[in-house]
Amino acid sequence: MDRNLMFPRSIRYLAAVAEHHSFTRAAEVLYVSQPTLSQQIKQLEDLLEVQLLDRSGRTVRLTAAGEVYLQHARRALGELDAGKRAIHELQDLTRGSLRLGMTPITDYLATTLLDQFNARYPGITLSTLEMPQSDIEAALAEDRVDLGIAFGSSTGIGDQSEAIDNHILFVETLNLAVGEGHPRAGQAGPLNGHALEQEPLVLFNSDYALRRHFDLYCLEHGITPRIAMEVTSLSVIIEVVRLGRLATILPDSISCSQQGLHSVTLLPELPHHTISLICRKEAYKSPACQAFGELAADWSAVVCRMQPRHRFRPCPMTDICALDKCKFPGTCATENPAELSGRPANYWDASLEPNTTKTA
Repeated sequence: MDRNLMFPRSIRYLAAVAEHHSFTRAAEVLYVSQPTLSQQIKQLEDLLEVQLLDRSGRTVRLTAAGEVYLQHARRALGELDAGKRAIHELQDLTRGSLRLGMTPITDYLATTLLDQFNARYPGITLSTLEMPQSDIEAALAEDRVDLGIAFGSSTGIGDQSEAIDNHILFVETLNLAVGEGHPRAGQAGPLNGHALEQEPLVLFNSDYALRRHFDLYCLEHGITPRIAMEVTSLSVIIEVVRLGRLATILPDSISCSQQGLHSVTLLPELPHHTISLICRKEAYKSPACQAFGELAADWSAVVCRMQPRHRFRPCPMTDICALDKCKFPGTCATENPAELSGRPANYWDASLEPNTTKTA
């Protein structure tokens, strides 16, 4: 046997003893005999030519060398586990998992996308984690989520970290949302800044991107909003607004899809916002990630009321065109299929030029 070969089992045994400070308890948790456990760790110590555990006291503790080694070994085990997941998720997508980081806004906007993905790949467990926009990138960097569905200002398309790939799906318009019993519910014309100052509002707190963008809008236009209530739940905001006394700021698609809500345009208008699929650059993208990206590209075409054949997937800006007019002129791929020859077809194609999605 190769004396340089180390088995993950020995490392897991060492981690269990370090956690429980006892060979007996660790053996019980691992369902192995104590002599087997002790022998495996002794072999690991002989191989490394260093003592990893201090057995002299009433409880077993890691030595200084043991602490340093276990830190590196745990990272190695994480990579091995990632490899095991990758094998399971190959080819047929009949099993696997996908972790999505989402904001409260994108939770609502992407519900149909999640349902379509589950219907097409029922064997893949889809887990969503709701968090503020600022936490999604950190979750990607720490491998707590595989993908994020982000909500951000179209004027800040390149604001993401250089370690993040950003694929825009579509653009949302933001306006004032009111309930049926609100005095503004039947208003046809736009609401100016002075009138907006008179409206008591229920908003997200400042941890959330929508609130920060609205605060910036008010600051730029000299508007002092009347903030009556701050919450962390979109469901609470919608239910409060339905009661008719308070108003809020929401994407039009949410206002239009929720019974009892009405959208009132603002003048000056709020900046348009993007719904984007984000991932960590150069991170392993499982078949489930790739399948979700492909489905998201097709889904965005439906959201924009476009024909999929008019879109060139690797150019994210085509995904935000509405009918025959793009909000970002000059950045979209051609609609002439003859000009698409030789271009990559994979939404996550690694051959795309760096920062392709940040040139708008």
